[in-house]
Amino acid sequence: MFEQTFKNIDDILHKDAGCGSELDYVEQTSWVLFLKYLDDLENDKATAAELTGKTYTNIIEKEYQWNSWAAPKKKKDGGELVELDHHNALTGDDLSNFVNIKLFPYLKKFKADAVSADTIEYKIGEIFSELKNRIQSGYNLREVINRIDELRFRTHAEKHEMSHLYEDKIKNMGNAGRNGGEYYTPRPLIKTIIKVVAPTIGQTIYDGAVGSAGFLCEAYDYLRSSKNLTTKDIETLQKKTFYGKEKKSLAYIIGIMNMILHGVEAPNIIHTNTLAENLADIQEKDRYDIVLANPPFGGKERAEVQQNFPIKTGETASLFMQHFIKIMKAGGKAGVVIKNTFLSNTDNASVSLRKLILENCNLHTVLDLPGGTFTGAGVKTVVLFFEKGSSTKNIWFYQLNLGRNLGKQNPLNENDLADFVALQKTKADSPNSWSIDVGTLSGAEVDLSAKNPNKKEEAALRQPQQILEEMKALDEESADILNSILELI
Repeated sequence: MFEQTFKNIDDILHKDAGCGSELDYVEQTSWVLFLKYLDDLENDKATAAELTGKTYTNIIEKEYQWNSWAAPKKKKDGGELVELDHHNALTGDDLSNFVNIKLFPYLKKFKADAVSADTIEYKIGEIFSELKNRIQSGYNLREVINRIDELRFRTHAEKHEMSHLYEDKIKNMGNAGRNGGEYYTPRPLIKTIIKVVAPTIGQTIYDGAVGSAGFLCEAYDYLRSSKNLTTKDIETLQKKTFYGKEKKSLAYIIGIMNMILHGVEAPNIIHTNTLAENLADIQEKDRYDIVLANPPFGGKERAEVQQNFPIKTGETASLFMQHFIKIMKAGGKAGVVIKNTFLSNTDNASVSLRKLILENCNLHTVLDLPGGTFTGAGVKTVVLFFEKGSSTKNIWFYQLNLGRNLGKQNPLNENDLADFVALQKTKADSPNSWSIDVGTLSGAEVDLSAKNPNKKEEAALRQPQQILEEMKALDEESADILNSILELI
C-alpha cells in the first residue's frame, strides 16, 4: 500500500508547477507525511493515557489538527468506519491559503515556545521553519493529502515498512541532480560498519555530516534489537544516544524525518555547518563515544572556515576528519568513509592528517571498497576504523574483491561484506587481507596505500598486434564521429 501511495503522490507532484524534481517530491511528501504521522502518534498517546485513567493534552491545537483541516471525517451510515467529509475538507485556493498563511506560521512558532531542543515540539518548529509549501495548486495538495490520509502508522510493522520506503525515496534522489546522492550511503555498508564498531546502549553516537541520518537510523535499529530493552534503555535510545549536525536544509529535514519514521521521536540533529566550529572550542562535555560518518567528497571550504583547524586545507573531508578525531572521547571508536586518496596523497595537509591519526588513534582496520560502491559516484573509497587514545602499531587491510562490477542494477549487499566482518574479528591474513607494521613504513609521507601483497599478478601484457588492432578500431570510431559532426554543420 505504501509503495503505490508514494508512486501516486509522485505522479500528482509531477504535474505541479512548484515541484520540478525528485528532491522536491521528497521534500513536499515529507511535510505532509510528518503531519499525518504526528496525528497518529498523538492518537496513540491519547489511547494509552485513557487506558491508564490519565488525560492526554494534544500538542497541536484543534484548528490545526489533521482531522480538522486536512481530513475531516464523517461516519458512514450506521457503521463505525469514517470517510472524508468532502463538504468540510478545504481544497483549491482555500486549502493553499490556510496552509501558507495560517498552518506553517503556527507550526513555525513551536521552535521558540519549546522548553528544550530535545522535544518533539522543538522539532516541529524546526521542520516548519526550514520548509515551505511548494505545491502551488491547492487541488494537487488536496490529492496528496487524500493519499497520505490513507496511510496508517499505528503498528511497528507499518512504521518499519514506511521507514524502508522513505529510505528508497532518499536513495532515488541520487539521480535527481542538486547533489541528492550525497545524502545516501549504501545501507549494507552502513550496517557492516556498525557491526564492526559494535556500539552498546549507553554510549553516545555522533555523525557530524548527518545527511539523511542513515548511520544514526541503522545504529538505532542495531541497538534496539541488541537485547530486551528496559524502560530506561528505551528512554536512553530516544533522548541520550544519537546526535548529528547537518549544513543543508533539505538534508536536515530528511534526516529528522527519517529518524522519526524509524522511531526516534525528537532526534538530536542540529541545522548548522559543523566545520564552522573552532576545534579549540570543543571541550570534554562536547565529546562522543562513537563517530559514524561519511563526510562529503570533494567539497571545498573557504579560508575563514579553514582557520578553525590546525591542518589547513580546503578539502572538506580532511577538515571533517580533524573534527571527528577532536570530538571523540578518549577510548572512543569510529567508522568513517573517505576517499582512498587519503591513504597516499603527498600534499602537506594529507601527510599531516595521516600522521595525526596514526599518532593520536589506533587505526586498526582499513576496508578498501571497489569502484561503484556509491552509485553515480566514480570515486574509490575506504572505510577507516579507529580508536582514540593510543598510537597505531599495526593496520589490518581488507580489499573487497567481488568479481563483478557494482552499479545501480547490481548494488553492494551485506553478503558481499560477510567475509570482511568474519575476518576482521581476528584480523587474519587471506587472499584479500593483510597487515602492516606501521614501524616499518619509511619516508616522511607515511604512504598507507592499500596494496594487496596477496593479489595475483595481473594478466600478461597485451601483444603488440592486439594494441595495433585496438588503435585501428578507435581511429575508425573517431573518424565516424567526426563525419557525423561534419554532416550536421
